[in-house]
Amino acid sequence: MSATAAERIATLRHTLNEYNYQYYVLDAPTVPDAEYDRLMQQLRQLESEHPELISADSPSQRVGGEPIAAFQQVKHVIPMLSLENAFTEQDLHDFVEDIRERLGFVDDLEFSCEPKLDGVAVSLIYEHGELVTGATRGDGQTGEDITHNIKTINAIPLRLRGEQLPALLEVRGEVYFPKADFNRFNEKALASGEKIFANPRNAAAGSLRQLDPRLTAKRKLAFYAYSLGRCEGVELAGKHSERLQQLKQWGLPICPEVKTATGEDGLLAYYRQIGEKRNDLPYDIDGVVYKVNRIDRQEELGFVSRAPRWALAHKYPAQEAMTVLEGVEFQVGRTGALTPVARLKPVPVGGVTVSNATLHNIDEIERLDLRIGDTVIVRRAGDVIPQVASVVLAKRDQAATPVIVPSYCPVCGAEVVREQGQAAIRCSAGISCPAQRTEAILHFAHRRAMDIEGLGDKIVEQLVERELVHHPADIYRLSAETLANLERMADKSAQKLVKAIEKSKATTLPRFIFALGIRDVGEVTATTLANYFGSIDKLMRASHDELQAIRDIGPIVADRVVQFFANEANRESVNELIDAGIHWPAIEIVDQEGLPLSGQTFVLTGTLETLTRDEAGEKLQRLGAKVTDSVSKKTSVVVAGPGAGSKLKKAQDLGVEVWDEQKLLALLNEHGAA
Repeated sequence: MSATAAERIATLRHTLNEYNYQYYVLDAPTVPDAEYDRLMQQLRQLESEHPELISADSPSQRVGGEPIAAFQQVKHVIPMLSLENAFTEQDLHDFVEDIRERLGFVDDLEFSCEPKLDGVAVSLIYEHGELVTGATRGDGQTGEDITHNIKTINAIPLRLRGEQLPALLEVRGEVYFPKADFNRFNEKALASGEKIFANPRNAAAGSLRQLDPRLTAKRKLAFYAYSLGRCEGVELAGKHSERLQQLKQWGLPICPEVKTATGEDGLLAYYRQIGEKRNDLPYDIDGVVYKVNRIDRQEELGFVSRAPRWALAHKYPAQEAMTVLEGVEFQVGRTGALTPVARLKPVPVGGVTVSNATLHNIDEIERLDLRIGDTVIVRRAGDVIPQVASVVLAKRDQAATPVIVPSYCPVCGAEVVREQGQAAIRCSAGISCPAQRTEAILHFAHRRAMDIEGLGDKIVEQLVERELVHHPADIYRLSAETLANLERMADKSAQKLVKAIEKSKATTLPRFIFALGIRDVGEVTATTLANYFGSIDKLMRASHDELQAIRDIGPIVADRVVQFFANEANRESVNELIDAGIHWPAIEIVDQEGLPLSGQTFVLTGTLETLTRDEAGEKLQRLGAKVTDSVSKKTSVVVAGPGAGSKLKKAQDLGVEVWDEQKLLALLNEHGAA
């Protein structure tokens, strides 16, 4: 063993722990994921060469242990209590007045306030700074030892930071599944035909009860600390909010929405503030929690039954409700996929009356064992489409009937097929199916595709129904006289639409490729293909191997492109569109790796004044940047104009760099792209 290896391992561990602290606790990452992964690989390589230097608190040891046979019980020295709930302002008033009365009608009653995460409560025990035990809340007295799974959560430090650490520290907190990671997990599960979770809380609970920690590690759980259980060997602050800051200094993440408030009015203001941003938070919550801030006052107030008198959970209106499934209909989309839609007895959920809900696909119906007439739980979160979360089997009526999966398309009558390994069933008729034709034409005319202003749903439906349009090329054969004969279409409107159709002929190759509606080819992928091949002819002749060799193009997308252009009708449609006069500026094929913004990802939100968002996106892409619609930890820059909403908030929460339009224009000018 060389001293150099030991020193290098120690340096790598320290650096990786610092990066984790910056990322999860400070919410201010300083290096890209690729750099973190590179250093982690170096550490694992060194430790494999010097196994005698491996320690339990090394960042490399989070995942990799063998599955356990069963969970052991852990008795909580200090019980993990539940909280009393408030559902009305009167409940909150009674809570505050009871405390004031017990403390002698104090007027300076300060509370620590935080969102009530909808996750799983856990206890973490550190001895001399090293994590030794992680346990579930269980019944409050006894939980399960889940240390092997807790160690897979990157947000939870294996070793605390600092020099003066407690000899013993017990931290209570919430393990949760971030919304974005939960949605990605379910999307992958759906695509592969695996079981999906009804909601993030169930997913977090199920993940922590895996006997194999490698399965838990795949689910990207997160953690926030919210209180102390025990602490020995250091002096603690006299307020709850200050103790949370001590935990943060030791390397434990706390919720950034934690605030202090005074009196009943202050608590109500916090409740409303969090309620307004609830749907934009990166995690699910079901309320907020108030805790008397001064610890001496907490001790004076004490407990009643199994709940503290000094804390309260103030709940928001439920986002789940029970109702009856009255039927299931199958809608046909642009790609021919038949999507089952639940028709429900109308029920209020989260402030909105819900009568329809998505069922994703046939596998989901089978997983739920769903039957017509069942009582079901419907879930809605923010602007997300309502979904059927589960069936209340205890209320199942004997008259409930199974859902019949169609063998033929409900729109055109063509045979329904299911691709091997795919969860979706599809109409086999292609664009000859009126439903697929309507959706394909709408996609082609979309603002971000060919941008044919005025060619909306009602007009396209009439054009398809009257068999005036069978393929996108037919749009360019429409006359003002033909359009004027449609319902709600006057001569002036018809002439305006003809001009819009003519104007759309001048486009760009990325827009044209996107407009063709190739499955799994979105705007970003269309731009990648256009910049690589430079012409539609070369793309049409591309082989699977050539496509898959392009950065960001995987085997599924390569298959989709090859299959699309292997279809003679699709090739003829492309040629007819070009013959109709569609054209675009020539693209100079440039090595994307050598462009100034290669490897950077931009998101544009709000209103830009000098450029439209589309124009700005195209200019950024010509400089090698990737332009997407969603903000993530991997986003390099968010450009925010007036009116920016949830994307700006998410960027700020994730610590992503935010620019105004002037800074964007300066960048474009610098590279001659303005």
